[in-house]
Amino acid sequence: MKTIDTDICVIGAGSGGLSVAAGAVQLGARVVLIEAQRMGGDCLNTGCVPSKAMLAAGHVAATMRGAGRFGIDAVEPVVRFDAVQDHVHGVIAAIAPHDSVERFTRLGCTVIEARAKFVGPMEVEAGDARVRARRFVLATGSRAAIPPIAGLAETPYFTNETIFENRSRPDHLVIIGAGPIGCEMAQAHRRLGARVTVLDQAGLLPKDDPELVAVVKARLVAEGIVFRLGVKVARVERSAAGIAATIEDGGVVQRIEGSHLLVAAGRRANIDDIGLDLAGVETTKAGAVVDARLRTTNKKIYAIGDVAGPYQFTHLANYHAGIVIRNALFRLPTRVDLAALPWVTYTDPELAQVGLSEAAARDRNPVVARFTFAENDRAQAERATEGFIKVVATRRGRVLGAAIVGARAGELIQPWVLAIKAGIKLSTMASMIAPYPTLGEVSKRAAGAFFTPKLFSERTRKLVRFLLRFG
Repeated sequence: MKTIDTDICVIGAGSGGLSVAAGAVQLGARVVLIEAQRMGGDCLNTGCVPSKAMLAAGHVAATMRGAGRFGIDAVEPVVRFDAVQDHVHGVIAAIAPHDSVERFTRLGCTVIEARAKFVGPMEVEAGDARVRARRFVLATGSRAAIPPIAGLAETPYFTNETIFENRSRPDHLVIIGAGPIGCEMAQAHRRLGARVTVLDQAGLLPKDDPELVAVVKARLVAEGIVFRLGVKVARVERSAAGIAATIEDGGVVQRIEGSHLLVAAGRRANIDDIGLDLAGVETTKAGAVVDARLRTTNKKIYAIGDVAGPYQFTHLANYHAGIVIRNALFRLPTRVDLAALPWVTYTDPELAQVGLSEAAARDRNPVVARFTFAENDRAQAERATEGFIKVVATRRGRVLGAAIVGARAGELIQPWVLAIKAGIKLSTMASMIAPYPTLGEVSKRAAGAFFTPKLFSERTRKLVRFLLRFG
C-alpha cells in the first residue's frame, strides 16, 4: 500500500467537497480528493440537477395545456417519458465535465476513486493508498432516509437516487413525503401525465410559512395531485396494480393502490462505516458534531454540507467550503453565519424564504409588509399572478426575513438575502429604481408598503397642508 502525504484530504466529491478541493489546490495546497461513487455527488447525479431538468420538462407540458389564456390554441402534449429522461441525463452530461476526475486532475488534485475509511486520527485508507494529511474535510453528503414502514423492504420503490433511471411513465405514482422533494416530483410527474397521490403524517412543506404554502398547495391540488396529509402509512406491499399503501387516517384504515412508489421522507447523513470513531469524530443521528468553524471533535477534521447539518442544501455546502478554506488555509477563525440562509422549493409557483418567518419573529414585535403578484404589471402580462411577497422587519426598517411565493421566487429572493447579510434597510430598497416592467418590482413595492401607513397618515397630510400655505 502506497502512502500519500498531503495538506488537505477531501472525502466526498459532491458540491462542497469539490469547492474545497478546487479552491485549495488553486491556492497552492496539495490536495487529495477521494470519491467512492460518482463525481458531482447527489446534487449533480440524483438531486438538484435532474429534478430541475424534469420540472422544466413538466413546465413545458403545462405551458402547452395552458396556452389558451394567451389566445393560442391549447394542445395536450404527447409525452415520451423515455425521451424526457434522455433530456434529464443530457443536462447531467452537460454539467459533468466541470465536476470530472479529469478536470480536478488537471487542476492538480490527486483523485482517488475508492471508498475512504479512517484508520486513525490523521490517516485514511482508500483503495491501495494510505493518506496522511494536515487537515481532512468530511464532505460525504447524505442519502434518502428509509422510514420503518412494514412491508417496505419487500416492495419495489424509488428514491431520488433511482427515480431518474425510470424510463416508463408511472400510471399512478404514490409518494411518501410531502416535503420539497415529494412536492417537486409530484408536480413534475403529474404534468408529464401520471396520476399522483402524496402521503405524509405531517403537513405539506412543514418547514415553510403556512400562508405561502397554502398558495403552492392550491396550485398542486388544482393540477390534480391528491394529498392525504396527517395520515400514518402503516404498511406497503405489492399489488395487482403494482403497489398498495395501507394508511390510517383518524382511526379509519384505507388502502391506496398505485403503479409505482417513491419514498421522499427526508435525508440521512453518510457517516456510517468510515471509521469516524477511530478518528475521534463524535456523531449524532444528524451527522458529525461541529463547532461554529465547522471543526469536528477532532480539530484537524472539518465537516461540511449535509454531513454537518442541520440544513441540507447545495448552496450551504458551497458556503461551508469557503468557511473551511479560510480556517484551514488562512488560519482565519471564520464562523458560520446562517442569518441570511435562503432556501427554495422549485414547484410552480416557487416558494423561497430567507431569515426569520413571521412566526419566528413574533417576539420582536415585527412589522409585516406584503405585495401581491396580481398588482405587478409584468406578472399580469405573463398571466403569472399567483402569489405574493411578505417582508418581516423591525419597526425601524431592518429586514429580519422575507418570503416569496410566485413565479421565479428563487431569483426574486436574492436581494433580500443581501439585505439581511449587508444590513440594507427597507428605506434603501424602497428608493431603488427598478426597471419596468419586471417581476423584481415586487421587492421595491413590498419595501414601499412598509412606509405606506406613515406616509399617508393624517399627520403627514396635515404637514403637507401646512407647507402648502407658503406657496
